[in-house]
Amino acid sequence: MRRLTAVAVGLILAACLAPEAPVNVEESNYLNYSQRDDKWTGGVKVIPVETELGTFNVWTKRVGNNPDLKVLLLHGGPGATYEYFESADSYFPNAEVEYYYYDQLGSGNSDSPEDERLWDPERFVDEVEQVRIALGLDASNFVLLGHSWGGMLGMEYALKYQENLKGLVISNMVASAPEYMKYAQEVLGPQLPVEVLEEPQAFEAAGDYTNPRYLGPSEFGMVGYATLKNWDKTADLYRIEVPTLSIGAQYDTMDPEAMRAIADSVQNGTFLYCPEGDHMTMYDDADTYYNGIIDFLGTL
Repeated sequence: MRRLTAVAVGLILAACLAPEAPVNVEESNYLNYSQRDDKWTGGVKVIPVETELGTFNVWTKRVGNNPDLKVLLLHGGPGATYEYFESADSYFPNAEVEYYYYDQLGSGNSDSPEDERLWDPERFVDEVEQVRIALGLDASNFVLLGHSWGGMLGMEYALKYQENLKGLVISNMVASAPEYMKYAQEVLGPQLPVEVLEEPQAFEAAGDYTNPRYLGPSEFGMVGYATLKNWDKTADLYRIEVPTLSIGAQYDTMDPEAMRAIADSVQNGTFLYCPEGDHMTMYDDADTYYNGIIDFLGTL
């Protein structure tokens, strides 16, 4: 009996110590930069952009490696920088989204020429196209994600070059500057105390934008010499055929219903509503924002 018990114990121990059968796990290449020409710069690539006024350099930085899904991030402004998109680092890598930070001409790490003739939407569209070519993006993988002014730029780009796109994301932007101004004046303005609103409006009415009390253009529309104050692509949205995600937020300074209308107006649109977000909803409602974008990217 003791001998049988010893044999049984030995068999159990042998089974416990036996090596497990190997499990085939496909290794991810998301962080494999060995075949990339920017591997020695941490994904940074400086791209020369040709304009009628000369050649200037713009800065980009790639994160990740996915041949089927590459997202180019267009910041707002014009004149903001890529930094406020850095919250993407907490979401996109887990979904293996390859994405590109990008400072547009006149912003951040890119050249900052002073000639105002360069600040034209058509010239910015041409810049994005040159960046696309330099980064090797095409219709099999290229998704453009534009926020605020970047959303304007994304719409302009899609209307001219949508054959190069796999998808388009328009974040926190409406299709009409006059509609934005009307919403600001008729909906947002009345929510403020009269004395708070009257002072910046008085400076704007007088064109006194350099007054020390006037800290810059308010969120109540585009005024004065604003280049984009008459910009309106509402009537052209039906021409956009590529899958398009429009993102709106409850507390934005622009009407979230006007952002829903973008999704309804393009040929293949989806709307993402962020109930806790404002104009910078990638921070105020980050989970809804980024998970919604990732879900959309998964449909492409």
